[in-house]
Amino acid sequence: MGQILLFIATFVFNIILWLSPLIGTILFGAIAWKLWMHYIQQDFISGIDYTLLEIIPPRDVLRSPKGMELFFSNALYHKSRKGGVEEFWQGAVWFWFSLEIASIDGQVHFYIRTPTRVKGLIETQMYAQYPQAQIKEVEDYTLAVDKITKDSEYNLWGCEFKLAKPEIFPLKTYVDFGLDKDPKEEFKVDPISGLIELFGSIKKGEQMWVQFVIRPDHVKQYPDKGSWFKTHDWVKEGEVQIMKKLGPYTAVKDEGQRIETRVPTYLDGLIKNATAKKTKIGFETGIRACYVAKRECFDMGSRRSMRLMFRQYAAPNSNELERFNSTQADALSSNLFQSFFMLSPATVIRLSNRMLEEFRERAFYYLPLRHHISGYIPWPFSPFIFPKYFHHHTYILNVEELATLWHFPGQTLKVPTLERIESKEASPPTNLPT
Repeated sequence: MGQILLFIATFVFNIILWLSPLIGTILFGAIAWKLWMHYIQQDFISGIDYTLLEIIPPRDVLRSPKGMELFFSNALYHKSRKGGVEEFWQGAVWFWFSLEIASIDGQVHFYIRTPTRVKGLIETQMYAQYPQAQIKEVEDYTLAVDKITKDSEYNLWGCEFKLAKPEIFPLKTYVDFGLDKDPKEEFKVDPISGLIELFGSIKKGEQMWVQFVIRPDHVKQYPDKGSWFKTHDWVKEGEVQIMKKLGPYTAVKDEGQRIETRVPTYLDGLIKNATAKKTKIGFETGIRACYVAKRECFDMGSRRSMRLMFRQYAAPNSNELERFNSTQADALSSNLFQSFFMLSPATVIRLSNRMLEEFRERAFYYLPLRHHISGYIPWPFSPFIFPKYFHHHTYILNVEELATLWHFPGQTLKVPTLERIESKEASPPTNLPT
């Protein structure tokens, strides 16, 4: 028996030794390919010029968020085929955009960060839906905040938001609040009002920022089960998630020839909403929020309020946004092995400064190399190789959900610190003398 085991071990060792050059070549080739793609993509990204556009909404917003939904579809959803040279030699990537709401000393502003080459398209499509709006190019408001250190003028708390359930299950949208029916102003219940009121209530020396960083949904792909190279889109992935939900209520009859599914009544709405979400185009989305204040003005109450600013979109039987990756002492409490350790003040400052940098870069895609490498290094070794930082989560929101999260409120919202265009512009009469 011992001789047989020795023979098998010797045989396996010789096979591995014989295949080691091939295995080594494949391994180092894969690493070299990843490094090459990272390098050329970062080089391409460094050549993209971005601009920040402030959108000042009109005095009377008479349209439902459906107008913003059309704006997203027409102006921000870019889809075309990239050739091999463009993608694998030039490092071309898909553009991403950032939809932002910021309050500076209580003054509320709407922004869109965009590559300059599509600035004209964004302006024309915004005017198509909101002719009385005003668009102007402005400086990046985040640049006014210096690096976060223990001696800096500002303190910062930030977090990201992720979906509690698979992305096929939607949030509450403006349709659920009846805004698709264009009710009279006095009957409107606009879910964005709570966020705007919160942002407009802060004092001088405080700032609140939130960004929705998006790119077209076709960029995000999911691996096919049982295949190394095949992938599918979020719509197909959604069907997989729906079938998982229905699995316990599905029975196969007649030797696999007929499938019968009996959906419980309490799941009817969930399945209907998930199916409806697939009918509209989506964007791969990441959400990040920051509360910034001078140290003498930093208010823990304002910080806590920001954590709850998306509660109105929660549908417990469908989906909701939940906070994670917070820059605070218990940031790692979700990890069972790290939940017994509180972060040091120096680490919290490092996380806050990194959150500021990532907000300023609108970073969710094509991330620094450490995000790729650290995934192969387990805790507790990874913190010694890379300082504390978080991995980001992105997910698909369709245009209806995005229009609910980012749109101009109507006149029912009386926030004096939300700037609006007070005068209406009209075309000159056609019968003026020449």
